[in-house]
Amino acid sequence: MKIAIGSSNPAKRLAVEKAVQTAHLGGEVIALSVPSGVREQPFSDTETKQGAINRAKAVLEKAEAHIGIGLEGGVMETEDGLYLCNWGALAVKEQPVITAGGARILLPEEVAEQLRSGQELGPVMDQFTHKKGIRQHEGAVGVFSNGLVTRDEMFLHVAKLLLGQFLRNNDK
Repeated sequence: MKIAIGSSNPAKRLAVEKAVQTAHLGGEVIALSVPSGVREQPFSDTETKQGAINRAKAVLEKAEAHIGIGLEGGVMETEDGLYLCNWGALAVKEQPVITAGGARILLPEEVAEQLRSGQELGPVMDQFTHKKGIRQHEGAVGVFSNGLVTRDEMFLHVAKLLLGQFLRNNDK
């Protein structure tokens, strides 16, 4: 079985590889960068979810895979402030797309202000932490959870939800 993830981000790839292993699916996991079709910094649950769906569908076709998975991180405004959000989608030919959402964590106001002004979370986090490549490693969730939840773990939860639904739907 060929499973393709619509991103070259190492944290997202690791999440899918771990989920595939946990689900005992076997097969090859490949990562290909495909466009999300949404803004670089998705700014709602709806936009973030749509980015995941777009990636899943695009990578399914591009990779000629059995399963296409899209994972998308974004932010969502609430009355409490700006929260980190994440969504995933799983696409297979001639079946409805499966979606799942994950953890939420409130961003500090100094980070939220920069995002509201049009900046993207990845570069803002690099500046905030004085490190490079935060999004490829622990992610904002890792920084703000003091390392207790990393970006790949956050997406692992979503990837498991996707694969679990897929297996349940196709085990009938």
